[in-house]
Amino acid sequence: MKRVLLVDDDEGIIELLKVYFEKEGYNVSTCMKGDKAVAAFSACNPDIIILDLMLPGMDGNDICREIRKTSDVPIIMLTAKTDTLDKILGLELGADDYMPKPFEPKELLARVKAVLRRTDKRDSAEKEAPEEEETATGSEVITYPGFSVDKVKYVVTVDNEEIYMPPKELELLFFLASNPNRVFTREQLLENVWGYDFYGESRTVDVHVKRIREKIEKPDREQNWCIKTVWSKGYKFETK
Repeated sequence: MKRVLLVDDDEGIIELLKVYFEKEGYNVSTCMKGDKAVAAFSACNPDIIILDLMLPGMDGNDICREIRKTSDVPIIMLTAKTDTLDKILGLELGADDYMPKPFEPKELLARVKAVLRRTDKRDSAEKEAPEEEETATGSEVITYPGFSVDKVKYVVTVDNEEIYMPPKELELLFFLASNPNRVFTREQLLENVWGYDFYGESRTVDVHVKRIREKIEKPDREQNWCIKTVWSKGYKFETK
């Protein structure tokens, strides 16, 4: 049984979502105070978190930031704000998806199922993957001078330094690096990395690319590869 943590200070929303998720067979835990959310996460160890942005004590962005220090658990943010910058900030901090308020519980449930399907596929692949690095095939490890991305162990290495990267960032980087010098539109990247069942916006790709660049590209070092923006088209992993 999948475990869901609902974090929202609106009792009506909590009760409504609790009914919907329990009816679908989920084990539901709830929290209505921001400053209690991280402790609630540690206590119930959920498979996914539904997290409101505006909370008393500690806002959703700060909660997301704290959880991301130790966990890659999927997080879907709820917000009454419509400003795109607020959405981008949440995605930059590690949120997997965004739902604006007011929302339809059925749509939120569909997004939760989509995110969990992707997570289950990733976890299954990790369990089935060989433990020894030398048994990994070329299609699972991409290597360039001073850079490698290993989809078996979910590890990115730049200049012999391991770089922490959430699963979706690593999967996007792996896909681009597997197809060097080929331009992909945002829609193609969403389709190939997030899947057909992704409900979010194409701007999600921009946010993930920005985070990846900050982690792997070193302005003070000469690198023969980079993620390049192709104006009005999309992105490519460029090699020299």
